[in-house]
Amino acid sequence: MATASALDSLLETLSRCFDTESAQRLLDFHIDPTVHERVEVLATGANEGTLNPEERNEYEPLISAAEFISILKLKARRQLRKILSSNRALLSSYIRIQPIGM
Repeated sequence: MATASALDSLLETLSRCFDTESAQRLLDFHIDPTVHERVEVLATGANEGTLNPEERNEYEPLISAAEFISILKLKARRQLRKILSSNRALLSSYIRIQPIGM
């Protein structure tokens, strides 16, 4: 559990580095179709218990990477919401202080 908390803390800190563009680019990221197909084949083998050691060594890092990317995307989504919320608040206060006719 401590490892999960440390990873969460690390990724939370990292996510603060995202600006609007970088957060959106990460959210738009999709796995290459060829890699996705390979993961599906390996997942089927893992679920059926038929992976050989070489396939397991290939599959496990892919799953870890997918989990990492999913968590990082979640953090990027939260950071993007904060940025957009902050921008709306700034815009709202800017509009309120502008004289009529500007």
